Amino acid sequence: MKFAGMSLQELIRPEGYECACGRKHVCALKYLNIGKGIVTEVPKMLEALGAKKPFVVSDRNTWEAAGRRVDEILTEAGIDHVNYIVPMDRPKPGEWEVGSVVMHFDPSCDLLLAIGSGVLNDICKVVSLATGVPNAVVGTAPSMDGYASNSSSMEVNKVKTTLYNHAPCGILLDTEILAQAPMRMLQAGFGDMIAKYIATCEWRIAHIVTGEYYCEEVAALMRHALSRMVDAVEGIPARDPEAIGTIAEGLVLAGIAMAYANISRPASGLEHYFSHMWEMMALEREEPYDLHGIQVGVGTVLTMKLYKHIRALVPSREKAEAHMAAFDPDAWTAEMHRIFGKTTDEVLAIEEKAHKNDPAKHAVRLKRILDNWEEICRIMDEELPDLAVLRAQMDLIGEPTRPSDLGINMKDTIDAFIGSRDIRDKYMTSTILWDLGETDDFVKILEQEAED
Repeated sequence: MKFAGMSLQELIRPEGYECACGRKHVCALKYLNIGKGIVTEVPKMLEALGAKKPFVVSDRNTWEAAGRRVDEILTEAGIDHVNYIVPMDRPKPGEWEVGSVVMHFDPSCDLLLAIGSGVLNDICKVVSLATGVPNAVVGTAPSMDGYASNSSSMEVNKVKTTLYNHAPCGILLDTEILAQAPMRMLQAGFGDMIAKYIATCEWRIAHIVTGEYYCEEVAALMRHALSRMVDAVEGIPARDPEAIGTIAEGLVLAGIAMAYANISRPASGLEHYFSHMWEMMALEREEPYDLHGIQVGVGTVLTMKLYKHIRALVPSREKAEAHMAAFDPDAWTAEMHRIFGKTTDEVLAIEEKAHKNDPAKHAVRLKRILDNWEEICRIMDEELPDLAVLRAQMDLIGEPTRPSDLGINMKDTIDAFIGSRDIRDKYMTSTILWDLGETDDFVKILEQEAED
């Protein structure tokens, strides 16, 4: 079964697809359209979804971008609906916002309709699971890849967490609306998409080292989406609706890939964890942070710099075993307290379940790394782009590429790298470097090259 090249309508067929990977891939989407002027299809989408009375959720900005227009369309069509505007310009994907929507939810409504992009969509996914009411979205920016996924990137007790909940059953992305989004949000969408190079690379490596589930057809779908997006990058600065539509399609394909795999693996790796760590640091300090996709773009450049040196690495069993033998649980716990502060207990709880630091598990992983190093290097060569070309594309649209571009200092960059392996049970670039005893040496590389 070849997913790459299928139309969006083929990919969302209700019966899904049996795959050679041994799983059946299904996307919960029942209605999807991307194009110019298609916001007028809201009544058509509701009819297709069997919804009679939507609860329409926006924030102050997305109300002006599309919410008011959706309200007019529903009113003209004689469709009963309830509007709720989250009372802030830039809500966070957090517990207060979820609670706010739940507190104002009208139980006579039979659909949650998010008007927005990442945050509003994620909030409505969580509320959808809590209430048992299906959710759909009218997008306002091609700023992230979660439109079609069944996961939400949420702040839970000040820890950035991926929650698996209800994927939208309907998506409308009007390219005229998307093209008018702030340029920072267009850049964020590009930053979130280029992460897929590393995500696919890490997914394949994790499959070798830990035996984690991997599907080549889902990975191929991500490569296809990436290729289409890169081809359209020159249209972003001009806000060309056709180019913006291609970017939006790529982001939706990423969400479908996550839904197919039922994990975030096809779309995120270490580059996302730089962003998650920086967000957690900002939450701890009660400071603002940048858009997720913007931070992910910078994280992608940092991770690509690491891979340049990983590719030239000659692994040493002696160095890796000496690193494991010298591991001090008390010192590690102290470091976690230094990096994570108030959220340390949640990080320690992850290790209680995962046992990443267990010497016996380390020995198994190390053997697989050493036995398969040649194949791991081949994967890097196959999946990763030329960094100079990637940065040229980012420069073309004004995308930040350095931590300092975001006001992030070197200490927080290094702590994000060190802490990344501990905020999830997920095998990625920082994990393989830890397993090889190379973390300290790669900290020095980051110190030297992060701002290049």
